[in-house]
Amino acid sequence: MGGASTENLHAGHRGRLRRRFREEGLDAFEDHQILELLLFYAIPRRDTNELAHLLLRRHGSLSGVLDADVADLAVTEGIGEGAATLLSLVPAVARRYLHDRCRRTESLKTTEQVAEFVVPLMVGRSDEVFYVVCLDTQLRPIVPALVATGSVNKAHVEPRHVVEAALRHKAHAVVLAHNHPTGTAKPTTADHRLTKTLVDALGLIGIRVLDHLVIAGEEWFSFARAGDLPAAPRIDQGGA
Repeated sequence: MGGASTENLHAGHRGRLRRRFREEGLDAFEDHQILELLLFYAIPRRDTNELAHLLLRRHGSLSGVLDADVADLAVTEGIGEGAATLLSLVPAVARRYLHDRCRRTESLKTTEQVAEFVVPLMVGRSDEVFYVVCLDTQLRPIVPALVATGSVNKAHVEPRHVVEAALRHKAHAVVLAHNHPTGTAKPTTADHRLTKTLVDALGLIGIRVLDHLVIAGEEWFSFARAGDLPAAPRIDQGGA
């Protein structure tokens, strides 16, 4: 009798929370209520309020929970692999959603358009990543090619992989972009060296680097806007 009463109580709470989301959206939800709502769909019969509070205590914030490693989430008592996978899907889906919306841009002719396109690629990433955005002759995005992933503060970028990506996608020009998951968008000395290396490598095969953006959250730095984008090497025209 007591078990059935508890189950009905949980079912009623879940129904009210779902209805509230449908009618009001998430704006007025507290962080633990957002986690509760998500966990409903992976944990059918348990008080997810308790689990939501536990996750927030362990990981510090809503974003900390969603950015946590799947393995770390899965070993939390009461979570398991299914719920851990669901939580980890949220930032990944958000990146795809935001990027899909920005992909409607016809061309990337201004720094602001470039930033609007690449910033969503970095949403929720806890490790450093490096993209080569390949553009056609009208400067329309062909594909954002992910060429390197690394640790929280470094992604090793092979110039060969960048050149291969640009050639594979038949890029007329490219935009380089990487993130600083911690710290600011200010480029490091290594960022400047890498930019010069890639501008030279791509320039030798006739592919122009239009910009290199460094992203830190919603903050970004543009090498081109700052006047720090190196000049491409001149290609020998056969002694003409």
